[in-house]
Amino acid sequence: MFNGLAIFKTASALASHAMSRQSVVARNIANADTPGYVARDLSPFSETYENAQPVGPDGTLRTTRPGHVAHARFGTDPTFVEAELAGDASPNGNTVSLETEMIKSAEIRQQHDLALATYRGGLDLLRTALGRGR
Repeated sequence: MFNGLAIFKTASALASHAMSRQSVVARNIANADTPGYVARDLSPFSETYENAQPVGPDGTLRTTRPGHVAHARFGTDPTFVEAELAGDASPNGNTVSLETEMIKSAEIRQQHDLALATYRGGLDLLRTALGRGR
């Protein structure tokens, strides 16, 4: 509905990152007893956001001096990088720690809640701007 506003694109990308990361964590937990399985995780959302290519109406944004920060906006499908995690392996070569995966799940829940709060805040801001309030 509000695809053109950066705040909604960012909130959507954050929620998408949380969803993708939860899938990776679930796969790690499912393979906790698989011999030789190496735990994986996604790069943090902040890195993904910083590495996003700036996109303007003409395809690029320009800066007039090195101190300017290009405004990064996500397209419809941000790319999240999945990587193997270094860790202590069990005797069968598996590097999954269920305790670590549980902590990651809690972090992911917080990330998803932040995305929803950002989206709701943007909607409230739009309603206020239109004079409709809460």
